[in-house]
Amino acid sequence: MSKSKIILPVIIISQFCCTSLWFAGNGVMSDLVTNYNLEESALGHLTSAVQFGFIIGTLLFALFTIADRFPPSKVFFLSALFGAIFNASLIIENQTLFSLISLRFLTGFFLAGIYPVGMKIATDYYQKGLGKSLGFLVGALVLGTALPHLLKDMMHAYSWKTILTSISILAAFGGFIMYVFVPNGPFRKAGKKLDFTICFSIFKTTNFRKAAFGYFGHMWELYTFWTFVPILLKIYQNSHSDIHFNIPLLSFFIIAIGSIACIIGGYLSEKYGPKRIAFLALLFSCACCIISPLMFKLTNENLFIAFLLFWGMVVIADSPLFSTLVAQNVEAKNKGTALTIVNSIGFAITIISIQLISNLIDTTDSNFVYLLLAIGPIIGLIAFSKKSFTQKTA
Repeated sequence: MSKSKIILPVIIISQFCCTSLWFAGNGVMSDLVTNYNLEESALGHLTSAVQFGFIIGTLLFALFTIADRFPPSKVFFLSALFGAIFNASLIIENQTLFSLISLRFLTGFFLAGIYPVGMKIATDYYQKGLGKSLGFLVGALVLGTALPHLLKDMMHAYSWKTILTSISILAAFGGFIMYVFVPNGPFRKAGKKLDFTICFSIFKTTNFRKAAFGYFGHMWELYTFWTFVPILLKIYQNSHSDIHFNIPLLSFFIIAIGSIACIIGGYLSEKYGPKRIAFLALLFSCACCIISPLMFKLTNENLFIAFLLFWGMVVIADSPLFSTLVAQNVEAKNKGTALTIVNSIGFAITIISIQLISNLIDTTDSNFVYLLLAIGPIIGLIAFSKKSFTQKTA
C-alpha cells in the first residue's frame, strides 16, 4: 500500500485514539468521585471541566492561529502527548477536587489540538472528496462518544487506574502515528504571521457565515441529545412498567449508529453536494425534536427504539458536511483557524443547551421540554435558506 493510501486511515485511527481522552475517560469519572471521597456533585464539575478546557483551548488555538502557522501533525502530536500526560496524572494519589478539575480542564485544553486540527489535516490532503473524508473522521469521533456506554458493561473487570493508563497510552500512540505517517498535505498553505483578527474577519464571508450558523444550530441539539439518550430511555421505561431496557447498551447503539450516518452522508455529498445533504439531515433531526414528546406514548418499544436510532443518525450526519462547507468557504491559509473557532463557539453553545434542558427537567416532569432542542436546527435551517448558497473551493 502506497503512503498516500494510508493517510486517511491513519488520520481516522489517530483521531479515535486521541479523542478517547475525552469520551472514554468519562467512564471512570464516578470511580474518581468514590476513590477520592468527593461529593456526588463533583461528577458534573469533572465532566464540565473537559468541555470548558476544550472551549478555552480552541479559542486560544484560533486566536494564535496555531494550526495554520505551525505543522498541524506536530501540533496534533504534542497536544496528544500533553493530553495523555494530564489524563494519566489522575491516578496520582491524594488528589483534591481542585486538582482533578484542573487535570480534566488541561486534558480538554489539549483536545483543542486534536479534534479540529485532525479535520484541518484532512482538508490539507483532500479537496475533492472532502465531505467523504470528514465523514469517516467524524464517524470515529461518534464511536468515541458512544464508547463510555459500552464500557459500563465491560469495565467492571478492570481497575479504573488501568483504564485511564490504557487510554493515555492509546492517545500517545495516536499522536505518534499521525506525526510519523502524515506530513504536511499538498493543499496546505501555511499562515505567515500572527493575526488576531482572522477569527473575526472570516465571518464577513457570507457563505462561511451560513455554514457556521448551520453548525451552531446543529450543535445546540447534538450534545444535548447525546447527553439525554439514557434519560430518554429511562423515561420511556418508567412510563411502561412491563418494559425493561439495557440502557447502557442501547445508548451505545443509538449514539454509535451516527458513525454510519456520517459515512453515508459523506458519500451522498459527493453526488448531491454537502449543502443539500446537510440541510436534509438538519431538517430530519429538527422533525425528531418536534415529535419527540409524542413518541413516549408509543406502546411498541421497538418503534420507540427505532425512532431513537433514526434520530441518532440524522442528528450527526450533517456535522462533517458543515465542517466541509466551513473549510470550502475560507482561504486555504486560514482553514485551521476557521475550523477551530467554529468548534469553540459550537461547543460553548452545547453547554448552554445542556444546562437549559437539565434545569427544566429538574423543575418539570413534562416531556415537552425536548421541543426546545428544535431551536438550534430551526435557526440553522433559516441561515441555510436565506438566498442562494454558492459553493466554492478555497
